[in-house]
Amino acid sequence: MIKRLQNITTKISSYIAIAGIIIIWQLISIMEIIPRYMLPSPVDVIRAFILDFPLLMHHSKTTLLEAFFGLSIGILLGFIVAVVMDRFHFAYKAIYPVLIITQTVPTVAIAPLLVLWLGYGMAPKITLIVIVTFFPITIGLLDGFMSAEHDAIKLLKSMNASEGQIFKHIKLPSSISHFFASLRISVSYSVVGAVISEWLGGFDGLGVYMTRVKKSYSFDKMFAVILLISFISLLLMKGVAVLQKISMPWAGKEKNL
Repeated sequence: MIKRLQNITTKISSYIAIAGIIIIWQLISIMEIIPRYMLPSPVDVIRAFILDFPLLMHHSKTTLLEAFFGLSIGILLGFIVAVVMDRFHFAYKAIYPVLIITQTVPTVAIAPLLVLWLGYGMAPKITLIVIVTFFPITIGLLDGFMSAEHDAIKLLKSMNASEGQIFKHIKLPSSISHFFASLRISVSYSVVGAVISEWLGGFDGLGVYMTRVKKSYSFDKMFAVILLISFISLLLMKGVAVLQKISMPWAGKEKNL
């Protein structure tokens, strides 16, 4: 009963905080502390979202398609790299510094080069998404592999288990929670990465739409896009949480104990 009350209080607190921000935002707009053409009111943003809803959905399809392909390749590449780094110590020493270096380069600086090399189609967008998503997946899986119980590994080795059997029965199950933790980060990165890459050129996508409305100084529509991107990211992260509960039903039971 106490836990339920705490959960309800936590949810109500978050809703109250969001409602408070919206009310303050609306008051700032009404009092014209900041000009409305620079900071449109929440009402204006909702109105723009409703009026441009069909167009937003059209551009969302392109962005989500890019995010899906980029994230899928990022997961596959991250899994392969993590397995190689865990299996071969020299590969870990060689690859890990390169992974760190890739994360020090701003994505905004990489995007123009990718457009120059790969054109204005989906290829540069997907490539950028792969770059920003495979790092969390790789590090998360690698940490999961390394967190496997050494006693269990020694036990299997004493029973003449192969490296593949040890990986299948010990290391892979221990990495599931780490994988989903990194996947929650990567799904949000995939949408943001797609939008950033679309800023630099393209024909469809939420980033292209943002560029167009910015040039026409339609900031209410720009805020509407930002609202949609945030909603999509939160929805995808919630989907990952649901998938984790389905894949790891024992995790929820452990918390309740």
